[in-house]
Amino acid sequence: MEPLIAADCPVTAVPGGGPRNFSISACPGNKGACLPECQQVARFMREENATVVSQRVFSSGGALCDGARAPENGLELGWPVTRLHGNGARNIGSLNCQLYAVSGSFVKRIEIDGQTAGGVFEDEDVRCCVLGDLRPRDLAAPRPVQAESVLQQMELALRAAEMDLTDIVRTWFFIDRILDWYGGFNVVRNRFFQDRNLFAGVLPASTGVGTANSAGAALIADVLAMKPKRGRLDFRNVASPLQCPAPDYKSSFSRAVEVSIAGRRSLFISGTASIAPDGVTAHVGAVEKQVALTMTVVERILQSRRMSWSDVTRGIAYFKDIDEAPALERYCRDNHIPDLPVVVSSADICRDDLLFEIEVDAASVRGTS
Repeated sequence: MEPLIAADCPVTAVPGGGPRNFSISACPGNKGACLPECQQVARFMREENATVVSQRVFSSGGALCDGARAPENGLELGWPVTRLHGNGARNIGSLNCQLYAVSGSFVKRIEIDGQTAGGVFEDEDVRCCVLGDLRPRDLAAPRPVQAESVLQQMELALRAAEMDLTDIVRTWFFIDRILDWYGGFNVVRNRFFQDRNLFAGVLPASTGVGTANSAGAALIADVLAMKPKRGRLDFRNVASPLQCPAPDYKSSFSRAVEVSIAGRRSLFISGTASIAPDGVTAHVGAVEKQVALTMTVVERILQSRRMSWSDVTRGIAYFKDIDEAPALERYCRDNHIPDLPVVVSSADICRDDLLFEIEVDAASVRGTS
């Protein structure tokens, strides 16, 4: 299976001849045996004269794929890699690596404590910052202290990019043993965001799932931020027609965020699961029904912005039990959903009775109300 490459993905919003941005989903191998696919990615990157900004690697049973960074592939090695370990379930051969890349724009590397934390790139309209593998400084500290440290690292890296927390479009929090302390994580995040007045604006889209990491940290984080250079960056919260706002149950994120600039719209849909309008889990114990409801919720958000599944440029599907992953394939087939550039990973969802979660990005040049 060849890598799925989405060009002009929703990282920056430049039509025509400006910089191009790519979301690349690759590595459909087993136990790290994905070097041929990574070599294809490397060849594509050279042909496009593109620079990798960040990489996210999912593995199961401790296997890791880092083939795209292999020296023989001729790519620079200076980008952050977020390495995530699933629940130890077998790898079913699904895509398990994502890269963000850009061509036509210089990428300035952001460093924290001597380590590359991400990159900044820009065009005439907007500056973008992508951060990855943000870790707490003290891995032995209590979990809430590690959570605050990651948020502080995020703030520090954005400051180096001449941005602040209000420029964040999207966050990812990969939380080890999430079911043990998700409430405590939310307390820390809520307080941190409140202290910096984020609730007065648009809360970022976000994903928070349970997966271990190669650093052995209580959590690690990835970030996407955007800041206009001229004119107006229309940055808005998008409500879910079928679910209540996440802050209603004390989680500091938006169901989706839309960014419009230079005639292009980018939509970032948060990690979405089988949650009813009243905030309770729907279809407990029935993975097929949870997949169906979740996909319906995401589709309604897309439709509310005059988009469809064909506009999706990147996604991650998380299964509590990776052996249940064919449920998503069946749903897409039965509902005539086109092939999606979606990585499939094993992870705990934020509630023990949630079996599936999916996040997607989408982009469109069509107008909307």
